[in-house]
Amino acid sequence: HVLLVVSGGGSVQAGGSLTLSCVASSALNRPYCMGWFRQFPGKEREGVAALDSDGLISYAESVKGRFTISQVTAKNALYLQMNSLEPDDTATYYCAAASPCVYRSMTTLQALRSNRPVWGQGTLVTVSP
Repeated sequence: HVLLVVSGGGSVQAGGSLTLSCVASSALNRPYCMGWFRQFPGKEREGVAALDSDGLISYAESVKGRFTISQVTAKNALYLQMNSLEPDDTATYYCAAASPCVYRSMTTLQALRSNRPVWGQGTLVTVSP
């Protein structure tokens, strides 16, 4: 199984920015999906953003226009640029990857969750008012 190593969490004031990174131990075979989830205390993990090997991207409504997911395939790396952070974004963030990732009639985020992804370790993001 591929291993995912996450970095980049931390503390920031509201309105600030952070970038999360996720590096896979090996290249993923196509078709694949990769993405980010977050978990609030006492809540289930929720999808934030995902992309697939064809470049399709989906975002949770709550982060659209503020967060950007991207990848550098040569580095087996996935990123989440988070701008205009709000206290409600405070959570533990997880990277996930699924290969193969096969889907139809659903978003890339839904596909990632349903294709039994591998998870990286969580990284805490804290946004203060």
